[in-house]
Amino acid sequence: MCFFLIFLILPSVSARDPALHSQYSTQVSILSAMELIWNLCEILFVEAAAAGPLLLRLLDWVRLHVCDVDNMVREVLSSENPSKHELFWNVVDVFVLQGRMDEARHLLAKEASANPTSVNMYKTLDDLMKKMPVPSLGNTQTLTEMELKWQHWHEECQRYLQDGTFASNSHMESICKILLGDEDAILEKKELLATWYQFLVTRLLYSHPTVKPMELRFYAQSSMDLFLGGESSPEPLDTILMAAFEFEMHQVIKECSIALSNWWFVAHLTDLLDHCKLLQSHNLYFGSNMREFLLLEYASGLFSHHSLWQLGVDYFDHCPEYGRVYLELHIERIPLNTEQKALKVLRICEQRQMHEQVRSICKIMAMKALRNNRLGSALSWSIRAKDAAFATLISDRFLKDYCERGCFSDLDLIDNLGPSMLLSDRLTFLGKYREFHRLYGEKRFSEAAKLLLMLMTAHIAPCSFWMTLLTDALPLLEQKEVIFSAEQTYELMRCLEDLTAGKSDKQKFQDDDVETMKVEMLRLALARNLARVIVKEGTLEGS
Repeated sequence: MCFFLIFLILPSVSARDPALHSQYSTQVSILSAMELIWNLCEILFVEAAAAGPLLLRLLDWVRLHVCDVDNMVREVLSSENPSKHELFWNVVDVFVLQGRMDEARHLLAKEASANPTSVNMYKTLDDLMKKMPVPSLGNTQTLTEMELKWQHWHEECQRYLQDGTFASNSHMESICKILLGDEDAILEKKELLATWYQFLVTRLLYSHPTVKPMELRFYAQSSMDLFLGGESSPEPLDTILMAAFEFEMHQVIKECSIALSNWWFVAHLTDLLDHCKLLQSHNLYFGSNMREFLLLEYASGLFSHHSLWQLGVDYFDHCPEYGRVYLELHIERIPLNTEQKALKVLRICEQRQMHEQVRSICKIMAMKALRNNRLGSALSWSIRAKDAAFATLISDRFLKDYCERGCFSDLDLIDNLGPSMLLSDRLTFLGKYREFHRLYGEKRFSEAAKLLLMLMTAHIAPCSFWMTLLTDALPLLEQKEVIFSAEQTYELMRCLEDLTAGKSDKQKFQDDDVETMKVEMLRLALARNLARVIVKEGTLEGS
């Protein structure tokens, strides 16, 4: 869930469900820690800020993430007389500790106007804060020039402190000590600093503003030791940040993998570092690089979620070595609960030309549809799978259903089989037989007769269906106009005899009266049709 969304709903949730509030608070803390680590890695590894700009980046980093004092600042600034507020000097100290000099000077100006007798003292401190040399991104001055200016300013601060200029005001004297980088004075404000890494940045600002990247590790370790003072051991977040300050990228990734609840952060951080060519030389023992390994793990986790698995597909696509193999394995494990979900999975497989998985999905869905007696859906899936045997089975079910009911179900599907009917002989027969009915319904009797005869003589009709086809010929044989030619009539007679001759005496004995009556009616109709044809053809020849 989005960090800001969680933050907004926390107040309302806390009143209704304390357990849910606790859960969301934990998520907010985790996301805040992720953002803190990510931004530091951007500064140190991606931007690789040099001495000077490095401190400015770290100041922005602290100001962005150390927000615990914002409520206190708002409370003081919104009061009628900020300089008389009990937290006034705490707010001034916070601004100074974070290097927010303009805001600190603005508050001090309010205090100066309220105490005319101390105006000179305030002006002196304001002047020192105003003249403090700070590295600038757009400044062309060299580090040496910056260090010289800073040294002169530092000596000036030292002189005022030794002269006792601020001795009559402990608050301003404390601020002057902070400007001089006095560690004890800074540590006295430990409650306002909140974290050792804010102490580190404040310490660097007032003691080593031109700190070089490779010097950070020493200042970071000593700052953490001084701030914690042996009172508590480092938290996992402290260990991760320390690894970053030591420029141990792989250690950062390792510690994050241990401390965080899932692979999202380490996968994306490693991906970023890899794109920046910072992890190129680090390959894992089984062949894949660290980036791909972590992306594979994260994507595998997404596949276990009922709605996020589609995102996992995109991650696998960006793993050139093992991504396709992992995708094939995970696709096969997705439960195909609905046809909509099956179609989504199928589309993914088709786009990536995963032919085996396409066939497997179609077969599974065809079997499900068949078990539920949804013949149209089953046939559609079997055609999509290009499974000739299964298409034959379902076609037989369609024909059996027709024999029992006297009509076809799923006419739209059968009418639009197109080239798909060539998948199997039985499916071809089903499509053509349906076409025969359509031609008959349109009173195109000659075309219907030719198609019916072709279905029997081409041997694509199952033998068990011959009687049905011959029975379908009866209305055509009884038409006033002669439909079947003599040759076609002889073919029908041969088919009828082949059908009856193929049965044993026992089978004939077992045939019911209806079947026997059909045979007799067919013979009579064929004989009458043949007589009519001979007369017609003889008349035509005589004329």
